[in-house]
Amino acid sequence: MKRLLVFIGLFVLTLLANRFLPEVIDSYYVHLLTLSCINIILAVSLNLINGTTGQFSLGHAGFMAVGGYSSATLTYYLGPKLILAFDFLPAVLAKNFVFLLALLGGGLSAAILGLLVGIPSLRLRGDYLAIVTLGMGEIVRVLILNVEKIGGARGFSGIPAYTSLFWIISLTALTIAAVTSLTNSSHGRAFLSVREDEIAAEAMGINTTYYKVTAFVVGAFFAGVAGCLFGHYLQLLHPNSFTFIKSFEIIIMIIVGGLGSIFGSVIAAVILTLLPEALRYLGPVKDWRMVIYSVALIVLMLTRPQGLFGAWQPDFRRWWPFKKPQPVS
Repeated sequence: MKRLLVFIGLFVLTLLANRFLPEVIDSYYVHLLTLSCINIILAVSLNLINGTTGQFSLGHAGFMAVGGYSSATLTYYLGPKLILAFDFLPAVLAKNFVFLLALLGGGLSAAILGLLVGIPSLRLRGDYLAIVTLGMGEIVRVLILNVEKIGGARGFSGIPAYTSLFWIISLTALTIAAVTSLTNSSHGRAFLSVREDEIAAEAMGINTTYYKVTAFVVGAFFAGVAGCLFGHYLQLLHPNSFTFIKSFEIIIMIIVGGLGSIFGSVIAAVILTLLPEALRYLGPVKDWRMVIYSVALIVLMLTRPQGLFGAWQPDFRRWWPFKKPQPVS
């Protein structure tokens, strides 16, 4: 009951933030908050694949693109009809219900692609897996370029602006909670065993291919959700937003934060989203901001190659106010 009350309280706070935060702070900072949360979802979901399970995937931008374009197709072509079908509901609820369907559709389409790619390719390891996933991401981007129904090379414009702070904050929290719970479960131990020694894990009876595919599908699902939020925030999707460079940016986030550390992925995603913007205000050297950004990453990797936090995870259970009393020995 107490946990339900906490959940309700957080839900109410999210609604209040969605209602009043844009009026309190500048829209520029709301923009940075939105992009930071989208990058957190991408980094945490990729960390499940690369950090926890130890697979080297370079195709996360492809999953993001599939989720974004499939959800945008749903809301652009079918959204108005669905809203009319739910005309018995208030307009705000009808639009949010359509967006929920788009989120599920985008996530599931990306997860299905992850499954289709994962089953034949995740028997590969290391560099071979990286090449396959990189090729998959580029195939997705080239296919999008040649589909005029979703804009082709011009980009997909006119997407409804359904992304709000409520959805951004809620789905970011949901992603962190889901990946953390999965990592701390018995399945998470299997993921870690695959990362540490795949041959030993197979000798102990663990179906390593199953767990690699599972991590791939879950990570792809949340990448698709991030693509849906991204498209319905900017109201525009363009193939150039999903090149292999985007995948490298997400990989940099999890490496800087520390492979295997969800907390590190969150902090690094925020830092690497805000740092290029902060360097805009350096006056005469602002034209060198990307050089400074790159040098800072190189220095970090030379001085702390395990990332900011390594594999360390804070134990938030110590601050949980509703812990069960421990029996007295």
